[in-house]
Amino acid sequence: MPGNKYNNSNPSTPRTRLERLLRERELRKSNRSINLNEEAKDGSRQVELFGKDTLLGETETQDFSNVDENLEESSPRVFLDGCERQDGHGRPSKQRLLVVANRLPVSAIRKGEEQWLLEISVGGLVSALLGVKEFDARWIGWAGVNVPDETGQIALTKALAEKRCIPVFLDEEIVHQYYNGYCNNILWPLFHYLGLPQEDRLATTRSFQSQFDAYKKANQMFADVVNEHYEEGDVVWCHDYHLMFLPECLKKHNDNMKVGWFLHTPFPSSEIHRTLPSRSELLKSVLAADLVGFHTYDYARHFVSACTRILGLEGTPEGVEDQGKLTRVAAFPIGIDSDRFVRALEIPEVQEHMKELKERFAGRKVMLGVDRLDMIKGIPQKILAFEKFLEENPSWRDKVVLLQIAVPTRTDVPEYQKLTSQVHEIVGRINGRFGTLTAVPIHHLDRSLDFHALCALYAVTDVALVTSLRDGMNLVSYEFVACQAAKKGVLILSEFAGAAQSLGAGAILVNPWNITEVASSIAYALNMPADEREKRHQHNFMHVTTHTSQEWAATFVSELNDTIVEAQLRTRQVPPLLPMKEAVGRYSESNNRLLILGFNATLTEPIGALGRRGGQIKEMEPKLHPDLKEPLKKLSEDPKTTVVVLSGSDRNILDDNFSDYNMWLAAENGMFLRLTAGEWMTTMPENLTMEWVESVKHVFEYFTERTPRSHFELRETSLVWNYKYADVEFGRLQARDMLQHLWTGPISNASVDVVQGSRSVEVRAVGVTKGAAIDRILGEIVHNKGMKAPIDYVLCIGHFLPKDEDVYTFFEPELPSETPPPPRAILTNSITPSLPKFSASSKGSSKSSRLNKQRSIGANPCKPTWRDKMSLHEGSSVLDLKGENYFSCSVGRKRSSARYLLASSDDVVTLLKELAEG
Repeated sequence: MPGNKYNNSNPSTPRTRLERLLRERELRKSNRSINLNEEAKDGSRQVELFGKDTLLGETETQDFSNVDENLEESSPRVFLDGCERQDGHGRPSKQRLLVVANRLPVSAIRKGEEQWLLEISVGGLVSALLGVKEFDARWIGWAGVNVPDETGQIALTKALAEKRCIPVFLDEEIVHQYYNGYCNNILWPLFHYLGLPQEDRLATTRSFQSQFDAYKKANQMFADVVNEHYEEGDVVWCHDYHLMFLPECLKKHNDNMKVGWFLHTPFPSSEIHRTLPSRSELLKSVLAADLVGFHTYDYARHFVSACTRILGLEGTPEGVEDQGKLTRVAAFPIGIDSDRFVRALEIPEVQEHMKELKERFAGRKVMLGVDRLDMIKGIPQKILAFEKFLEENPSWRDKVVLLQIAVPTRTDVPEYQKLTSQVHEIVGRINGRFGTLTAVPIHHLDRSLDFHALCALYAVTDVALVTSLRDGMNLVSYEFVACQAAKKGVLILSEFAGAAQSLGAGAILVNPWNITEVASSIAYALNMPADEREKRHQHNFMHVTTHTSQEWAATFVSELNDTIVEAQLRTRQVPPLLPMKEAVGRYSESNNRLLILGFNATLTEPIGALGRRGGQIKEMEPKLHPDLKEPLKKLSEDPKTTVVVLSGSDRNILDDNFSDYNMWLAAENGMFLRLTAGEWMTTMPENLTMEWVESVKHVFEYFTERTPRSHFELRETSLVWNYKYADVEFGRLQARDMLQHLWTGPISNASVDVVQGSRSVEVRAVGVTKGAAIDRILGEIVHNKGMKAPIDYVLCIGHFLPKDEDVYTFFEPELPSETPPPPRAILTNSITPSLPKFSASSKGSSKSSRLNKQRSIGANPCKPTWRDKMSLHEGSSVLDLKGENYFSCSVGRKRSSARYLLASSDDVVTLLKELAEG
């Protein structure tokens, strides 16, 4: 990586990903302490992220009506924090960070043709990024207003530039279809496990396609703005479900762009996500990012599971792997700017608020709820649990009060209007039932509080109630803990909020649907001993103050940068794409060519990962790609070309597909060989034992019965159990169970190799590999053809298991290198070759009547030796192969010892057509 400080030979250089991240963490801490010291010396050097000037002479005001759901995790309030833009010498010194979210942190209101009022709309995401000083941040998003005229767009762009914001201009129709339609009516309910009534679901289905098209169009518009402002080296951080298509759009434009994507809501289980019609497209688009982040491990696990179950990709501890390309998936719990809350408690205005509240509720315990008025926040469940508590604990009725702050959102939506009426009805009923002339048990506010009033309320609260039915994180719980240094109140937290993963040890976790459980938890919290409250608070306070919003953002970008380093290191191990022109040109210039071709996934048609529309049957009975029939005919009839199909498949399958061609067929990894004009021969060594077959067969049959959609193949030298079409996670568990059983039972003392594919288990005799067989196959081909001219061109193509990739290294010419090359078999006439001895039949294969009819390579007593066939002066070797005339290609398997890579069997078709025509 150019300019990468890790690419040096210093022994202290971190070599592993963990070492690099630990060093980066220490550097961040060091830089932060330096910044704090400098700011203490000169407080005036701090520059606000969105600028210091007021906008057009107007004061900045709150506007929560347009706050996105991805910004709603924190309490409704407004604050701005500083962000240092330059180093001590006035020079820009930070990595640029392009934050791309659906909404800008400001809402624009037009006051004239070229005049705009900008209102700050701050939520969890904005507060998380405002305090991050390690990066030079720019914010890209929609300003919340339709600007159809160019004059207005220019004026708004200029006004936002002063706040380091860049607008994306969306028209009303796009906003209606993309934001109100697809985002809020389809994705948001789905991600929060909210089921739609059947009639609404049908109506949504009818309008789905137009909304999805608008969603993709809007994402492309965001991408166009990012591409316009992107500079090399920038980090692009995409946020939330509004922009799931953005990573793919960005990578298509510039594959080297550093792209991260973070979801601020829950990600549902794969069973929920698979009901979405566009499920696959969205997952593939997100996987284009380099790093995908979630609040909790559960959400990350659900995402990886959806990719494996729906896309058929490989889930790993690191993330999701697709043809060698790894997308890292990890959990990054967001935090708050805890210092701001701690400092706020010392402000005289906040202390005055606290004094008033203590006097107002003197003699009563204060319980608090702060939520958006939304279906997922569980406000009705919370109030009903409080009613249950009052019913069961009459002595507490005049000693406790519940303060519920419910900020209205989406007031124009019928479901939200219905929820508001429902909450008001429940509150009125409880207050009428348990209230007195001087006091009521519930104080319900349908509005937001300013920051100072909210901090004061947090500080005087004895018990905080968070009863979310589903919540990405819920930072209200964090804010409550940050303000409780004196009171050390108790947090009752829903287990369905992401914060339960972080604060679960110090909070009382509850199931909000269980009203009785929540009521008893309220009683336990109000009666909790002081020492227990102290311990719980200290645990939570330590987490909240160390896992801050600034640390969250810095950690994500640091991991993203390191993911790029890892990807570059991994890419160096990936073979380059085959230079087809060079391969065809060398082929034309050579005189004696050898083509070794795999079969499955090489000469067959590509099949979908999940085998839909009959794909599973096709793959179980593989057929030659129809476009390859003519090219293979021409190549096999060329006297200068020898074609070998080398496959792990059974002989019958190769017979069915290639009997009409003049070529060599090597079945079961080369253990059986024939020229299509002749009979099958065995190349198996005499010492190959197969006594283990029956016992392994019984095990494979057992696991096939237990694993739906799996199957096994009984071959003469191996057995293969394949679970590609089974449930991926269940298949892996079954494979692990099978391996444990095999190693402790049937094969514990047998001379066998267990070869694990991505979704298969194969048991074969020791020494059965394509590389081991090719030496014997080559000897037979040379003998049969009476070959005198040396082989001067080899093309070896296949989708082979790693165990069989020794066929690539067998032909590798000895090239100058720093380390000695691995030993390999080369037949030369300077040393008399000694071909292995072969038997007429395999000891363990007597159960097959076909094997008794075949001719063995070593069974012909009149077969001339190599020295008889080739005199000393005819050629220098069997393989007179120069480095530039050898092309080994892996098909679709990027981690390979082959020299080159072909993406799929379609590329094989293109290559063989060009060879045939050349």
